Amino acid sequence: MTQTPTENVDAAGPTAATTGVTPAAEHPETRRELAASRLLDTSSERSLESLALGVGAVAFVVAAVVALPVFRFEAAPIAGPGSVGQYAAIASGVVALLAVVAGRFVLRERGRHGSRLGILDYLDIAALAIAHAVIAVLGWTLLADILDRGFVGAEVFALPLLILSGAAAAMTGYIAFYSATHMDLQLLAVVLAVFLVFGVLASMLNASDPDWWKDNLSALGMSSNVSAWVFNLTIAVAGFLVTTLARYATRGIPTANPKGVGRVRVCLIIVGIFLACVGIFHVDRFFALHTGVASGMVVAYGVLVIGLPRWITGMPRAFIALGWLFLAVTLVLAVFFAIGYYTLTAVELVGGILIFTWIVLFIRNAAALEQDSRKA
Repeated sequence: MTQTPTENVDAAGPTAATTGVTPAAEHPETRRELAASRLLDTSSERSLESLALGVGAVAFVVAAVVALPVFRFEAAPIAGPGSVGQYAAIASGVVALLAVVAGRFVLRERGRHGSRLGILDYLDIAALAIAHAVIAVLGWTLLADILDRGFVGAEVFALPLLILSGAAAAMTGYIAFYSATHMDLQLLAVVLAVFLVFGVLASMLNASDPDWWKDNLSALGMSSNVSAWVFNLTIAVAGFLVTTLARYATRGIPTANPKGVGRVRVCLIIVGIFLACVGIFHVDRFFALHTGVASGMVVAYGVLVIGLPRWITGMPRAFIALGWLFLAVTLVLAVFFAIGYYTLTAVELVGGILIFTWIVLFIRNAAALEQDSRKA
């Protein structure tokens, strides 16, 4: 039987009855270790919930305290430069980044991951942290802009400003920590979808060229302003999240084809890598390479849809038919663009939505197939 820390203290030397000194006084470092272990206990859901609340409380205090010298206890506008919305968005982004890293560390300490972390694991954590941070920044910025349009000309007084800033950071810290400690494939798919929608929507609303849509979707990443930076970062990180989904979603899927799961994984990883390259290689600087990887992503998706019935034999027929339908719609849109009926932007938007919807549905169907296999 393994000894507890208190048992180790008793076994290490004379007892309090013989020396008159308490074990805590003899071994203060052991007492501190016990206190720390209780504070960082992650053995139950209640403990994780308490830790998430603690992260939120710390974020509230830090964000409110930092807001004091930033705003000098003066009123500020709701949105725009120097506003409470801008500060809350930036502070929440930093909080989300740190909360996700802390949450993944806590999850590892909980014992769910016994093996040593590799380079891909660290990259997964970084991508998750960046995705949560971007969602926080864009989400609070969008909310502040909506409120500013509702309260035209209004300012936030000093004390409510501190409270609102702290509350935004606290809510973000709580949600990000909870998400990191309860991350599964379906939640990861939701994070990917929200991250993509927020990033692309923010780029559209803040594009320096109002006629960007007349060219193509990648035109959002052509300029050197913040809007282009957000678009390119969103696409690059989303691509890496797809590769993360590919590695984890294809584990344990039952199939009569022993090589089928590996081929599905390779196709999904290719889709993710090519998507990341779309954001890395801008269309105005690397036109041929950008166009090549964008087209290759669609080709990899088509190969995956066509080969899926043979590679994963138990996949539901309804999902297989849906994949064929999505692929057919994408090809029809491409023909419409070739004859000049549709713009390339429309083809890219609809095709991108269909592909990512298919990926999310694939994750859900693969999970259902695995659960049915375990019950059998």
